[in-house]
Amino acid sequence: MRHSPARIVSLPRAAASTAAVFAAALAATLAVAGPAAAAATITVVGEAKRTAPPDMAVLTTGVVSNAKTADDALAANSKAVSEVIAALKAAGIAPNDISTSSFSIQPQQSYPQPPSRETPKLIGFEVRNSVRITVRDLGKLGGLLDKVVQSGANQASGLSFALADTDRLEGEARAASVKDAIEQAKGVAAAAGLRLTRIMSIQPEGQSGGPIVQAPMMMMKADAARMAVPVEAGEIEVRARTVLVYEAEPQ
Repeated sequence: MRHSPARIVSLPRAAASTAAVFAAALAATLAVAGPAAAAATITVVGEAKRTAPPDMAVLTTGVVSNAKTADDALAANSKAVSEVIAALKAAGIAPNDISTSSFSIQPQQSYPQPPSRETPKLIGFEVRNSVRITVRDLGKLGGLLDKVVQSGANQASGLSFALADTDRLEGEARAASVKDAIEQAKGVAAAAGLRLTRIMSIQPEGQSGGPIVQAPMMMMKADAARMAVPVEAGEIEVRARTVLVYEAEPQ
């Protein structure tokens, strides 16, 4: 009995391409279903904080002067600010811890009451000059606040406390956040019936924080017999976060 010769079937190019894609997809599916599919990841965020008393303060204070002319307002303001700076230096503040933070000259106008349509009238000028002071001995801060007022300062925009060196505190907080993340990962793995195998990534994050004491925007002239301004520094708080990704597998 004669057999007909075998026939070779030639697929169109498009069909061959589809078959190749299907074969690749099947191979990828089998690879995922293999041993590697047993691996899982656990992501946790560890947090910690450390506190310490501040050892320095930053004060912004200055003088606001008004006069009918810009020259008069500037002259009065310059004289008053010079006296404030002299008082700061006499109190032991180093020159490099005193810096001008802002300066402005603004016209002052009188606006008519509605329904009047009169144009505003120039009535004078206002000059503002503020200095930023770093106080490295907090024991002198209360007395210093009183002295700057006595010397002519009539404006303050804020008082904040800080640490001259936060590296140690930040390092302690960061290490504690890593330990917290590790403990969390162990707990999650145990609850899920998994075993931690290796750390895949560590992403440390840090954030420092601390108290800020807001001083009044305007300060009145102090009496010579007035006591030092009471100030409570509180504590500086440093926070740290660490994102930890573990690889895990069934126990």
